Amino acid sequence: MRAVTSVASLAPWLGGALALAGVAVVASRRRELMIRWCAWAVGVPLITGAFWLGQPGAAAVAGAAALIAALELGGLLRLPRSDRAVLAAALTGVILTAWLTPGQLPRAVAAGALAVAAVPLLSGDADHGLRRVSGGLLGLAWLSVLAALVPLGADGLALFVAVSVADITAYFAGRRLGGPRLSPLSPAKRWSGTLAGAATGIGTLGVLGAASWQAMVAVAVGGPAGDLVESMVKRGTQVKDAGRWLPGSGGLLDRVDSLLGALAVLVVLG
Repeated sequence: MRAVTSVASLAPWLGGALALAGVAVVASRRRELMIRWCAWAVGVPLITGAFWLGQPGAAAVAGAAALIAALELGGLLRLPRSDRAVLAAALTGVILTAWLTPGQLPRAVAAGALAVAAVPLLSGDADHGLRRVSGGLLGLAWLSVLAALVPLGADGLALFVAVSVADITAYFAGRRLGGPRLSPLSPAKRWSGTLAGAATGIGTLGVLGAASWQAMVAVAVGGPAGDLVESMVKRGTQVKDAGRWLPGSGGLLDRVDSLLGALAVLVVLG
């Protein structure tokens, strides 16, 4: 994936987009959009500032996101606190390895998988052990891709912006254009919205100078796939949102599900 110039080259675009979104939100007079914009007004400068610090900042963002997402996923899957703690520790180890000794990343993931599986095994949980192991390994496989943010740097930030733009476009375009549903996992999503979102997401990559073919496939295919993965988990657990603490978005998983899918595709494509 071709690198953008620097985080400094992205900052004016992010600031301008945030300002324009604020004007549009005020014009809409919709309270839920105003709440969501306020959350973005706080989060965007913090995340951009962290990426400005280079790999240490990117590792901090990835680690914080992985910790929160692990706790939210553990809540969705009704995993015991011990399982959630070990999953969070395993993800932290993977991200630290991606930063400090990236050549050992496969070993870190394998060690994390053993640790996650060991908790229900050592407790002798015959009734729920399989569910706990499956949920923990799902969390490790799903959330470990956040470690890719460390080497990506500014490209990771550009990817996050692109999938966010694609998500917003898909939501509004799907409602307006209608048409066939994308998947039974998420009946509100339409193919029309997904295609419109892919187009605007790819366009965003172009504007930000990060439009490699791998990134474009990641946004167009991985973003919607990541959203459907979370929809599948939430439908399976009969929960609407992964959390309630993030204004306008429910939980962190509800905000980064598309990013997780995009990162997974980007990792596969190299």
